[in-house]
Amino acid sequence: MADFPPFSVKLGGAEGDVRDGLAEAMACLEPLNLSSDETGTVELVLAEALNNVVEHALAAMHGQTTIEIQGCHSATGLRLTLIDCGAPMPMGTAPIPLAPDLDVPRNDIPEGGFGWFMIYALATEVHYSRIGRANHLSLQLRVGV
Repeated sequence: MADFPPFSVKLGGAEGDVRDGLAEAMACLEPLNLSSDETGTVELVLAEALNNVVEHALAAMHGQTTIEIQGCHSATGLRLTLIDCGAPMPMGTAPIPLAPDLDVPRNDIPEGGFGWFMIYALATEVHYSRIGRANHLSLQLRVGV
């Protein structure tokens, strides 16, 4: 695997900005020649994380801020770090989700609650920290190795 330079993508903090920022970040990963499964994994994890940032951390800012996605690749895979200046995570830590209960009647299946579960299921490492006034969510994915 040739050297893969670190990258940084900045996107607006509104719901409508996620798609363009996600597309730009995925374009930065093209030199890794990821398989379609790996690409799908990265895109799903990144989309879920970005949507959580916009919906929860940045909700009170009404899109008047930005999110930065930093990425780097090594022998252990891809590390993505999302940085925003929104509200901190409750209790100062990323949630550790339980699998949603799907053993219920079809009409009672929850509409939400799958995002963090998918992130933890697909990432090999999830780490959150608050540095100054910024949230840092680092995600390690075993892709391109």
